[in-house]
Amino acid sequence: MDATKRPPLSEQSFAKQPLNREEAESAAALLWASYRKQISVERKDMMEKQVVYVGTGKVRLEMPFFYEVFGEPVNGMRSLYISLHGGGSTSVAANDQQWENQKKLYQLEEGIYLAPRAPANSWDMWHRPHVDVLLDRLIENMIVFEKVDPNRVYLMGYSAGGDGVYQLAPRMADRFAAAAMMAGHPNDAEPYGLRNIGFTIQMGGQDSAYNRNRVAAEWSEWLDQLQTADPDGYKHWVQIYPEYGHWMSGADRIALRWMAQFTRDPYPSRVVWKQDDVTHTRFYWLGTSQGECRQGRTVIAHYEGQEIHLERCAVRLLRLRLHDRMMDLDQPIRVTWGDEVIFEGTIPRTIEAIAASLEERGDPESLCFAEIWLAI
Repeated sequence: MDATKRPPLSEQSFAKQPLNREEAESAAALLWASYRKQISVERKDMMEKQVVYVGTGKVRLEMPFFYEVFGEPVNGMRSLYISLHGGGSTSVAANDQQWENQKKLYQLEEGIYLAPRAPANSWDMWHRPHVDVLLDRLIENMIVFEKVDPNRVYLMGYSAGGDGVYQLAPRMADRFAAAAMMAGHPNDAEPYGLRNIGFTIQMGGQDSAYNRNRVAAEWSEWLDQLQTADPDGYKHWVQIYPEYGHWMSGADRIALRWMAQFTRDPYPSRVVWKQDDVTHTRFYWLGTSQGECRQGRTVIAHYEGQEIHLERCAVRLLRLRLHDRMMDLDQPIRVTWGDEVIFEGTIPRTIEAIAASLEERGDPESLCFAEIWLAI
């Protein structure tokens, strides 16, 4: 049945019935096929006009985009490089020219090079709240229409686009395999969410406007400290070119090859989630309610075997989104916080959990099979 015509799965009794692993995998494949078909119809106009949008009428927000395909697909799928242009608080014409420049700035050995046009003409053009939503929708569209591998999506940006990468990469890290910041400034961004992706900073040593060069060096030290404390995370490379100013004469292109070595793990064993001023209700296999989303609230958790350990939890309602790639869902799971066991038992796989995770994000590689809400 067409997904738009069937009753919500959450209202169907069968959706709550426990599944074995084979049944869950079959259900996930069927639900993704249905979702993909729905998107291919509903968003065909977006792809033909090369503009992604959310909302309607006066509250509709649009983001035009350009893309070019390079090389041959890998196992039938392509990587995706989203490249954010510079500009900022200037005229529409000036930002349009920056977009035109970005379209030609980099080339790939393999993959889709995609340059969106910022929806606004402001200094924070790439890290306003609507950008997250538009990028999510854009990635979903490219997965469906261009067979993009959800685990090989990369973010990059130059100047004001680099500002955006500093901000977007930590708070949207669960969408990316790696990110590259070129010649930007982080403003109030923090790197904690970068734990499970590759992150590179490319900066001219003479790029002193807004102290970009000095702040890049500070982030280098910050990332070094995070990786020293957590050696399995925070893979990074900071390159400051002493001979260059704001324009690096193409030296930063090496970042693309560096990023390409990374593939996203949608179920990393340890997650560090600190909410930015733009908040999210899910991050990897963790989630919370909209009412619990506050800037600065942090959840740190890891799993090992059949146990999930909460190292830090600043929310009162925590959602665990589980998959058999993480642990054996046929066996009991224990959740601990400090010395306290806050849950112990089995968490069934259900169609309801699979459908809910797919509906909130059209990403077939980060589905959950089972979920539980815990009052902390």
